[in-house]
Amino acid sequence: MVRIRLRRMGAKKAPFYRIVVADKRSPRDGRFIESIGTYNPHTQPETVDLQMERAAYWLSNGAQPSDGVVRILQRVNLVDASGNPVPYTPVAESAAA
Repeated sequence: MVRIRLRRMGAKKAPFYRIVVADKRSPRDGRFIESIGTYNPHTQPETVDLQMERAAYWLSNGAQPSDGVVRILQRVNLVDASGNPVPYTPVAESAAA
């Protein structure tokens, strides 16, 4: 089974996380399939840099997000309150400007 989860980076007492797609059996900081973003809990507000298209792709192909990643994906509206994927529609660059 493929999971989307956090990979701990950074120094002792100053964690910084990468959001990765990995096999469930791989260790937390071990081998992964793809890195799709970062999460920094020490900034105000917390910084999340996520490749929305890749996250939506993995969710549509059955990847299960971990509990921490579900909270991050809920903030960017990729999953609903129950943790189920929401269809992703990319916003055009010209419409956002």
